[in-house]
Amino acid sequence: MNTHYSDIRKIDPTRGSTLGDGTPNNDDRMEIGPTRLAFAEWAAAGLVLPNLPDMRAWRHKRLTDAVVTRDYGGILMFDPLNIRYATDSTNMQLWNSHNPFRACLVCPDGYMVVWDYKNAMFLTSFNPLVAEQRTGADLFYFDRGDQLGPAAERFASEVRDIVREHGGGNMRLGVDKVMLHGLRALEATGFSVHPGEELTEKARSIKGPDEIHAMRCASYACEAACEAMETAARQNVPNGQMSEDDIWAVLHAENIRRGGEWIETRLLSSGPRTNPWFQECGPRIVQNNEIVAFDTDLVGAYGICIDISRTWWIGDQKPRPDMIAAMQIGVEHIAHNKALLKPGVSLNDITHHCHALPEIYQVQKYGCIMHGVGLCDEWPLIAYPDRWVPGAFDYHLEPGMTLCVEALISPEGGDFSIKLEDQVLITETGYEDLTHYPHDPALMDTA
Repeated sequence: MNTHYSDIRKIDPTRGSTLGDGTPNNDDRMEIGPTRLAFAEWAAAGLVLPNLPDMRAWRHKRLTDAVVTRDYGGILMFDPLNIRYATDSTNMQLWNSHNPFRACLVCPDGYMVVWDYKNAMFLTSFNPLVAEQRTGADLFYFDRGDQLGPAAERFASEVRDIVREHGGGNMRLGVDKVMLHGLRALEATGFSVHPGEELTEKARSIKGPDEIHAMRCASYACEAACEAMETAARQNVPNGQMSEDDIWAVLHAENIRRGGEWIETRLLSSGPRTNPWFQECGPRIVQNNEIVAFDTDLVGAYGICIDISRTWWIGDQKPRPDMIAAMQIGVEHIAHNKALLKPGVSLNDITHHCHALPEIYQVQKYGCIMHGVGLCDEWPLIAYPDRWVPGAFDYHLEPGMTLCVEALISPEGGDFSIKLEDQVLITETGYEDLTHYPHDPALMDTA
């Protein structure tokens, strides 16, 4: 074998040193990202890749502008999804979510500092927008024991010194999810701490052009994974050879094969376990002539969340009429509510003009009509009229928002549920469907 190692690492040998998304053209790049399979599928589909340096710059400006608008000395983030948004870097995301060892500070002049795992500060070195890598934000008891207080004081002092230099000494600090010792230390250092989630959620709610390209790519990859899951289920369920866990494992594997990252829930169930909804998948063997319903909650390529739901009838007989009727109501519910979407529409108007479900489905309907989506489920939430809280969401849709439109058609006391969900982009004139996965013809009574 005469091929040099540096050549076999290349994802696309027809390109130079950089891939179409602006990342290095090799399999060893620091940025975790799409695989050869994903790039090949997107090219065949004619999709436009995001330019990641431009996407990072867009996000950085969104955060910086938000800090300036609120007259903060900085936004200090511990939430791993907010850190991903600010830096486009990951580090043991799920472990970090319950052992918060990372932090990121963005100042009004754009200066950005990341506190990372002590042996992994290099993980943000690919991003020139990150000005400094430090360590020492791990303020949880497992790691610090009975010396948490002094560690928090040292961390707060570092934040104060950075804000003095790059925040004009403004001690108004936005903070998202801080551990108790950290909050106390920041306040003792002289900071006036303000809720940072309000800033980060609103900054993240408007997607830039490259984020939209990334979401289209991630959506295509997610639907390819769903197709593989459906194929496996239809081949194996009639023979009594597939459990709910087996089906769900296909989605995980196909997501990872394309450079996806993780799945936030286990929301797949079958037959009578679909009602009530929110039973997570287990070892139950799916039977022939049953419903299988799922909600992807999938964090896919580029860290983008694709949150879609579908319900399948798997078997050689026809679904019951009440199942077909429920499916058709679910499709109508989503179509009606999508038709309300355009820039300038208030969230409260959507609430009060949404499609009304028949009484039998009211008690077990979904928790919201729709919600934002980006790196995960995000702000805003649009409630049903009976769950509307005046003043909670007095805002309007804007171009660049991305939403998930929900339908749970679940008869009270029944033995099945229909779960559907589509992802959409708010455009300058209306909305664009980002979800193209078909509905099951059997449940639509068109088979």
